[in-house]
Amino acid sequence: MTPALFAYRLATYAMSPFLGFVLRARARSGKEDYLRLHERYAKRLPPRRPGPLIWLHGASVGESGLLLELGRRLIAARPGVMLVFTSQTQTSARLLGPLLPDNAIHAMAPLDTPQAARRFIRHWKPDLCVFAEGEIWPNLIHEARKSGARTALVNARMTQKSAEGWHKVRGLFRQLVGRFDIVLAADLDTGQRLENLLGRPVRAAGNLKSALPPPAANEVELTRIVTNFIAGRRCLLAASTHPGEEEIFLDAAAALDEDVALIIAPRHPERGEEIEALLKQRGLRHARRSKGVQPDKRDRVLLADTMGEMGIWLRAASAVYLGGGHAEGVGGHNPLEPIRLNRPVATGPHVHNFAELMAGLEASGLVHTVTDTASLADFLHAPTPVPADALAVLAARSEEPMLLTLGALLPLLPRPLLEGSDGNWETRR
Repeated sequence: MTPALFAYRLATYAMSPFLGFVLRARARSGKEDYLRLHERYAKRLPPRRPGPLIWLHGASVGESGLLLELGRRLIAARPGVMLVFTSQTQTSARLLGPLLPDNAIHAMAPLDTPQAARRFIRHWKPDLCVFAEGEIWPNLIHEARKSGARTALVNARMTQKSAEGWHKVRGLFRQLVGRFDIVLAADLDTGQRLENLLGRPVRAAGNLKSALPPPAANEVELTRIVTNFIAGRRCLLAASTHPGEEEIFLDAAAALDEDVALIIAPRHPERGEEIEALLKQRGLRHARRSKGVQPDKRDRVLLADTMGEMGIWLRAASAVYLGGGHAEGVGGHNPLEPIRLNRPVATGPHVHNFAELMAGLEASGLVHTVTDTASLADFLHAPTPVPADALAVLAARSEEPMLLTLGALLPLLPRPLLEGSDGNWETRR
């Protein structure tokens, strides 16, 4: 054990008695669920079913979505496995809940303390632990490796700033990530940074989000929105917005010389009150989805502050302004969902989290960078149609990262001793 890992374990052990106050404060502010706080301590967990088990962990909505698709593919290849998904946020928990396969559960991620990590690993006894993107939790990884579980980091993404931070504790990083059975980067830049840190080759498999299907839509609700709210108007969507981006979108829409229907779907639905106050300040007639108000053609804006309905908004819109590119410190969001639905997409210039992906999409005419209100207004006035040939090329390439990742993970799983056997598997370790 490196001195850095020993110091981290000692510090998190010492902090453990005080974390309850932090969690309860977060619960009071709506960031935690009082009824699920026990999961943060890895207590009162559901029973473990016999057979192989895969634990998949992602921080929030984006990581959870790609892990859900990866989990479905793993179940298709190994029907007898059980999946345990964990995540850090309430938003991701609400998203995953209704979408889980039958032999999968979701739990809030345990605190990364020695005690909680040990309880979690000893309870679930995972055969394979899959961490997505940048989720490096030393105590959980340490306990997983100590138990004999195989470990994998998939769709890894690392900024230059993060790489510089990890470089200061390179020994710790190598002890944790360097011992992973599989490390797959989402892009070439991350792959190079990981290689420099680990001192060994790292494969850039590509971004797993490219293989995600577009979000589903309730056809009845979609028809209701199109008939009653859009009512023959063009519809423009601001998706996954952050503070300040709603103003940019509304200013750009105000510059259009036509009556358009506007939908604002913030990245964090809990910002509904804040955005509604903005709409009232501007005197814009609106309907707020979370309050159950049905919009009609007299409304200018539909405030879509709910979870799990992005598929409706994307299909209702004729063009999309994707948030995250004008908000400081966010680094952009993945534009592939609207692109797959053949919707023109524009976003701000600050997309460093998806730099390689965005560069390729922009070169193909599948996404457009807008720097300010005026350029966004130009885009919204006359969105450039999605090039059919570029869309076909994107579709052909989209499966590659998922297939490469599955090909790397499946050999780490135990196999049935007999074809069609029920509960008879190879020895776990």
